Amino acid sequence: MTDVKMVNLTIEGRPVTVPDGTSILEAAKTAGVLVPHYCYHPGLPVAGVCRMCLVEVEKFPKLAPACATTVMEGQVVHVHSPKALEARKGVLEFLLINHPLDCPICDQAGECELQDYTFAEGRADSRYREPKRFNPVEDFGGDVLYVQNRCILCTRCVRFMGDVAQEPVLNVSERGDRAFIGKAEGHDLTNPWAGNVIDLCPVGALLSKDFLNKARAWELDRAATVCTGCSQGCNAVAETRDNVPVRLKPRPNDAVNQYYMCEVGRQTYREFARRDRADQPMVRAGATLQVTEWDEAISAAARAVEGRRVVVVASPNLSNESLFLLERIIGQVNGQGVFRVGRGNSIPLPGATDLALREERAANASGARLLGFAEVPAIGAAVREGDALLIVGDALAEVSEAELAAASQLVFVGTTVPALVAKHATVVLPMTNTLEEEGTFTNLRGRVQRYLQARTAPGVARPTWYVLADLLTAVGGAGQFFVPNEVFAALAATHPKFAGLDYESLGLRGLPIVEQSPSVPAAEVTA
Repeated sequence: MTDVKMVNLTIEGRPVTVPDGTSILEAAKTAGVLVPHYCYHPGLPVAGVCRMCLVEVEKFPKLAPACATTVMEGQVVHVHSPKALEARKGVLEFLLINHPLDCPICDQAGECELQDYTFAEGRADSRYREPKRFNPVEDFGGDVLYVQNRCILCTRCVRFMGDVAQEPVLNVSERGDRAFIGKAEGHDLTNPWAGNVIDLCPVGALLSKDFLNKARAWELDRAATVCTGCSQGCNAVAETRDNVPVRLKPRPNDAVNQYYMCEVGRQTYREFARRDRADQPMVRAGATLQVTEWDEAISAAARAVEGRRVVVVASPNLSNESLFLLERIIGQVNGQGVFRVGRGNSIPLPGATDLALREERAANASGARLLGFAEVPAIGAAVREGDALLIVGDALAEVSEAELAAASQLVFVGTTVPALVAKHATVVLPMTNTLEEEGTFTNLRGRVQRYLQARTAPGVARPTWYVLADLLTAVGGAGQFFVPNEVFAALAATHPKFAGLDYESLGLRGLPIVEQSPSVPAAEVTA
């Protein structure tokens, strides 16, 4: 392998060294200088159509577009020179000629690049006195609305659908001042990846129907999370308003999802926003479940599994930390660990390397396999007469009463209380969901990734690892853990595949396990 040639240049008086072939715009980022831009995006082909990233390069005869100009040895670049600033001010003036003053009602307000750059570098007033042109809002299908009045024709959406999704539904129709983003006749943005055009749009021209008028950008609290829609493990940002999840957006990670996220993953926020939550521990008293204290509920759960063969049914959306504690509980009692995982069609994003909506529709099936849990087609296949059943995180979807009939005791740890649980459970322990706790998942490629808490839990529901640590202690095991990174440290110390990993080294982009798990389904490895 040949060494990469490095190029030295100066940007805004700061020395910069970057690989040959890097654009001036990307090189400026390494110096902490943001070159204003609209059409450029690191995940899309360069178009150079917005002319917003014009910079002055010494010895160049005219201003250069930073997105389409590669660095050269000894180059001296001025991003904020009077000549460059005047040019960008002119570009902004033209962009605003027909742009409506919609900021007070626009969903993009507060995170709009046109707002930001106009405030930073635009004119203080407008010289345009004629009426602005008006066009009606168009439904692009799927989750996308097109507000033509706000469009600045950066063509990010066109390039995404054509080059990344490889479904060229969008185009630039007409020419000159009449140009707009057109949609192919008879086609809609129903591609499972089409929602990314909303994130890519730098202004409020492409809007999400689902998020429309739900919140303002400055009202939202944000936290880094990992999508639970499938085993890809896309990095995401969870946004909440008044402690209610309202949106999931992709978070860049070149090793996993680049800049994108599918519609299935985006809609998982709805599951986290359910109002029928279990928020109090309950113990059966006769025919009904009665609210009780945590200590009493944990003790009742320990008694329910004592002296019996225990079948632990774990959700493949549990964290590595929770699965590790369940593994210890299984080792402490006479237990067996199993899990069920929903499946669907694998839908790749053609223009993004190794990115797809995966067949396994769960975030941590790989972690479950690594920690000794076996996949079963149905709960009834693992339960024998007289067993105690410990269900953690599995909502019992498509489970019949007959499948649970053989169990003599049912301890349920979950976020909601299904009808079967209300009828048969001995103990119910309320746990948090992914947005309400901190932990890690292992995706299908064996990459361990952290997610952070985005909201507070309802009632007295506790983090899943916390509930299981208390239960482990109650059945005689060593469950003295007080924060999730202590649980992960114990996991890494006892499982060679996780050796050397900790929360600090994982950061928010994750690291691979020591070697790829051979238990990942072959269909997923080749997808």
